[in-house]
Amino acid sequence: MKVGFIGLGNVGGKLSGSLLRNGIDLYVHDLNDEFVAGKVAKGAKDGMSPAALMQVCDVVITCLPSPSASAAVLDEMMPHVGTGKIWMEMSTTDAGEVERLGRLVIDAGGAAVDCPVSGGCHRADTGNISIFAGCDRATFDRILPLLTIMGRRVLHTGDLGSASVLKVMTNYLATVNLISVCEAMTVMKAAGMDLATTFRAISMSSGTSFVHETESQLILSGSRDVNFTMDLVQKDIGLFQKLADQFNVPLEVSPLIIDIMSDGQKRYGERAQSDRIIERLEDATGLSILADGFPQELVDDEPEERGYEVRARSS
Repeated sequence: MKVGFIGLGNVGGKLSGSLLRNGIDLYVHDLNDEFVAGKVAKGAKDGMSPAALMQVCDVVITCLPSPSASAAVLDEMMPHVGTGKIWMEMSTTDAGEVERLGRLVIDAGGAAVDCPVSGGCHRADTGNISIFAGCDRATFDRILPLLTIMGRRVLHTGDLGSASVLKVMTNYLATVNLISVCEAMTVMKAAGMDLATTFRAISMSSGTSFVHETESQLILSGSRDVNFTMDLVQKDIGLFQKLADQFNVPLEVSPLIIDIMSDGQKRYGERAQSDRIIERLEDATGLSILADGFPQELVDDEPEERGYEVRARSS
């Protein structure tokens, strides 16, 4: 099977690296020629263009920063979509848009999947990330071998678009967790607590979360570089709010989180690292939310293993 991969940024570069490392016949494309050259040096082939990739490959994966970017790429590929071709959208995107684009692929005789990832760039680097996949069961069975190379836990979420709905929900929850741990640690610092002790107390309590156990370490070390920027956070939480508006759910926390992140962008830059949101509280209080002994970057130390399908219900 020949696989094309378009979008070699923070996440896509790591997911495509897992495919390459595991012997997949990989063709790559990115607007950044250096990203392409790096993968070619490791054994990938230069896919040249989206159109050329769809011509040559059985499966083409996109991992891009916005719905508009995915639409533009798919527009180039569409003349070459036909029976047997599969488009896999691994971007975090709007469910309605991925359904619209996927329908074009299906109507042309191909198959379409939305399969966003969750779990952080450090886990994408080792094939230890989680993947949601929305598509018909027959297509899911065809792509499962690829998904279990790129991810550890793979969940078939239902029809095309369902994975994207769940993905924006998880990113919303992650953002809420980030804001809450920033507030918690700042209050503890103001109360005179040692922040390393505070970190351990949260980690062993009912208040812990994946975000705390990863991003709190980068906040405390001063790195604050989680390979995820505020503009991407805003895209994702905005998509979640769009869903709530679509279904007339009167949210209270979501609009506040959007305002907090908007203020962070005004202060530190639209593409500032998302963990720099702690600096709003540092600026407001004059406190330094730092502690010794925490890493400058996250590294996944679990050994690489082949992934597996997670069943939504026990049989």
